[in-house]
Amino acid sequence: MAPSHPAALAQALIRCPSVTPQDAGALGVLEAALAPLGFVCHRLRRQAPGTVAVDNLFARLGTGSPHLCFAGHTDVVPAGDVAGWSAAPFGGEIVGERLFGRGAVDMKGAIAAFVAAVAGLVAQVGQPSGSISLLITGDEEGDAANGTKAVLPWLIEHGQTPDFCVVGEPTCVHELGDVVKIGRRGSLNGTLTVLGTQGHVAYPERADNPLPRLVRMLDSLIDVLLDEGTPHFPPSSLVVTSIDTGNPVPNVIPAEATARFNIRFNTLHTAERLEGWLRKRFDAVGGGAYRLELSLSGEAFVTEPGALTEKIKGAITRATGREPGFNTGGGTSDARFIKEICPVVEFGLVGQTMHKVDESVPLADLDRLTLIYRALLADTVFAGGGV
Repeated sequence: MAPSHPAALAQALIRCPSVTPQDAGALGVLEAALAPLGFVCHRLRRQAPGTVAVDNLFARLGTGSPHLCFAGHTDVVPAGDVAGWSAAPFGGEIVGERLFGRGAVDMKGAIAAFVAAVAGLVAQVGQPSGSISLLITGDEEGDAANGTKAVLPWLIEHGQTPDFCVVGEPTCVHELGDVVKIGRRGSLNGTLTVLGTQGHVAYPERADNPLPRLVRMLDSLIDVLLDEGTPHFPPSSLVVTSIDTGNPVPNVIPAEATARFNIRFNTLHTAERLEGWLRKRFDAVGGGAYRLELSLSGEAFVTEPGALTEKIKGAITRATGREPGFNTGGGTSDARFIKEICPVVEFGLVGQTMHKVDESVPLADLDRLTLIYRALLADTVFAGGGV
């Protein structure tokens, strides 16, 4: 299948129940669409210790420059309450000019639109003067250990590094074309465990209650202004998400108390510097032992507005009559890995229904997204203009 319209391919992809880390045939469907266009396809299986192996796909058309890569994922989150869906979550049904199914928005619809854009241009003008590639993972919605991050070294080793990349995440808020993501905030998860000594509440002098110390430690963080933001980012934020002792009774002082928090930070910070800041504040409280465990989802980054962002802005405006805004809001995506090897932006469908019951996309938005991707391709790899 090499469709010049995206709905049929989107339906075929949705009908593969590829809940992370299962592929369920999704990459095979995509390969079958790409091979007739001339793409050379590589299946790249990755398996970190203690995890389930995941298949990824890298497919490239052409060998020239510039090299535009479209990155995305065929894995999806679970369907949730199946009884609450208006159409089968993996049926790929069209109801009332909308395509329903898990992944319709996030992000099988965008993958289908990009392939349709390539197919239309190849049919009209032939092969590109530059190169087009797709980097598609089956491990984005999970912990991402075996996905894009694990494949990037292969791209570098085999001379497949793109000149620039578009990630097809659902970036738009209200209407197709209203937002392009040019970066993302960093995300640092923290677990603070304060250690004490268990005892009876009637004899507090015989125990070491960790809770007052935990409260003082958290108080040293709450309402602290980390920064005032940057031209591309809002101020960084720290949010406490959990406080727990695991204590089911009222007459025992617990041996330890735990708090969890998340810091969403901009490019004024790094995870390493934030760890130093946290430890300095916790040490200043004093009075006992504690344990701090940190997990980094991704560092903050920004692709400064320039040639690449102007190309995609122009493609969106020509296709929709709308001038998009640039922002860095939302969670993390695989762009946090790709930014290490080339400039990257994110642009895809409207995200109102992603991860929800009745995830769906208007067929008209699939067609318009295809036109946008087609305009971007025509301005870069088919025109040989580069960015």
